[in-house]
Amino acid sequence: MNRAKDIAQKLARAGWPGISAVALLWAIWPGAALAQEQSPASSTAPAPAPVSTRAPDNANSSRETHRFWDKENDWLFAGVGASRTLDYFSTLNFRRRGRQEILLTNDLVDDHPAFAAVETGATGLSIGVSYIFHRYGHHKLERWTSFVHIGLATTGAIRNYSLKTAHPASAATASAKLTDP
Repeated sequence: MNRAKDIAQKLARAGWPGISAVALLWAIWPGAALAQEQSPASSTAPAPAPVSTRAPDNANSSRETHRFWDKENDWLFAGVGASRTLDYFSTLNFRRRGRQEILLTNDLVDDHPAFAAVETGATGLSIGVSYIFHRYGHHKLERWTSFVHIGLATTGAIRNYSLKTAHPASAATASAKLTDP
């Protein structure tokens, strides 16, 4: 528990709000708050049950756990990268056709290296979230993170290509509208 207190103090000194530090610690060590309260030992308490030394069933354990960089995750992460690449090029095409970006600033999208870094960072974030789910045993969520990311990025790219080109009003029609009563 001293480790958790040290981390909370470091976060407080770093300027994190107290509630965020508590939430972070709760997420990292979900049993930490419960471990503080221990019942006093009594002489009439029953002895703990012996721990089973039986090896887990191999058929069960192979279905539940897997290596993080297995073939399915490799394909899923490649799909995330491909869908983010498609989104990158569709957004650049979208901007060249005179459309305005909604989610990001136009300046960021028009700065091609910065926008490529954003897309690469999103791919890395997706892999990182999948790893966190894998690490804590949420293997279905690990896979679904990539499925959802691929779906959303591909849908956004399709939308970008589907929108019509924005035609700015010409100077002749704008002046004609001003002179008409």
